[in-house]
Amino acid sequence: MPDDSAAHAAVSTDVAIIGAGPTGLFAVFECGMLRMKCVVIDTLEAIGGQCAALYPEKPIYDIPGYPAIAGADLVAKLEQQAEPFAPIYLLGRRVDSLAQMQEGGFELRTSKDEVVRAKAVIVAAGAGAFGPNRPPLNDLPAYEASGAVRYMVARREELRGKRVVIAGGGDSAVDWALSLKDIAKRVTVVHRRPKFRAAPESVAQMEAAAERGEIDLAIPYQLHALHGEGGELSHVELATLKGEKRMVPADHLLAFFGLSMELGPIANWGLGLERSHVVVNPATCATSIPGIHAIGDIATYQGKLKLILQGFSEAAMAAHAIHPQVFPGEALHFEYSTTKGVPAE
Repeated sequence: MPDDSAAHAAVSTDVAIIGAGPTGLFAVFECGMLRMKCVVIDTLEAIGGQCAALYPEKPIYDIPGYPAIAGADLVAKLEQQAEPFAPIYLLGRRVDSLAQMQEGGFELRTSKDEVVRAKAVIVAAGAGAFGPNRPPLNDLPAYEASGAVRYMVARREELRGKRVVIAGGGDSAVDWALSLKDIAKRVTVVHRRPKFRAAPESVAQMEAAAERGEIDLAIPYQLHALHGEGGELSHVELATLKGEKRMVPADHLLAFFGLSMELGPIANWGLGLERSHVVVNPATCATSIPGIHAIGDIATYQGKLKLILQGFSEAAMAAHAIHPQVFPGEALHFEYSTTKGVPAE
């Protein structure tokens, strides 16, 4: 499990990795194999990036060695692979500023006013900083703080035996309805119209489950209000455009209205940008600022493919390019992992 127990003090590390998606997680492993310690910072409350937030149950078919693997399972494997190197995860916060220090390296400040000092930086922020589109409901922060209202699910076992209302009409809403119908006490899907934007096969499965009584479909309704005390949810109030209202007993509301994505503060760091992407040297993933490298979907160069597997390759190239900055004057005697092995936990 990610541990941010060191989050409230200034942290010094070899490499600060911005982004805890698959590419950022694999960068922890690649840096670790070269004896470089990492701090990983992400705006989401859990690791995994878009894999965890958007399609945790969807199979991915182009990961070498896995004919098919669900997004959540891939994230779990990457977390396990990075674990021997003891990364520090600072989750649920944004990197607000990045400055070069006179003595070398960089100082990063987060939205929780934490300071991270690093000898090098890897930007693995995917499409940039992103967060959930929140429904306009009263008292929402209190329910978010208690976990009654969520925008992603890290582990579905947390919802076993719970009454869950899912709002949205895309893949995330439909996938989680199907995933939770045998886990939760009751699942109610709320959507403003009968047509869903999810994969047709998944929608058909959900509608069949509804016909069997395994899922409740509240259509055409929208979220209207939350009811409960002290941040503990008891009911979700729904309403139609005609003003018809319905109360649904609920312990949790999962709101899947998509993610708002933007470069955020990264746009102001002086990196070479091209159409909201960071231009890098394809051989090293170095940006226009020495010591800062960009990998994954946020990086661009001629011939770039937006594939997770290419991000993995970029993580390896960036780690090897950073090694001389972390260990100046030390020759890198690269060994294959089959001969070098992985440090014991």
